[in-house]
Amino acid sequence: MSPAEPDEGHAIHCRLDELLAERGMTLTELSERVGVSLVNLSVLKNDRARAIRFSTLTAICRVLNCDVGELLEMDRRAV
Repeated sequence: MSPAEPDEGHAIHCRLDELLAERGMTLTELSERVGVSLVNLSVLKNDRARAIRFSTLTAICRVLNCDVGELLEMDRRAV
């Protein structure tokens, strides 16, 4: 099953890979700076997360200097 297929119940795509690449940052570095495990960030990055805390979103957005709408987007193909 590929990420964000309609069968998974959501059509949200996480742009974490793109944002990290734009900033020249690794997932490991983000994990250390945000205080979230590498495994949990990987789950989010690969569109496998079922939920995310607002505090986690806030921390990620602060470190990446982005808005939530830049991090998460609706995959219109999956709607």
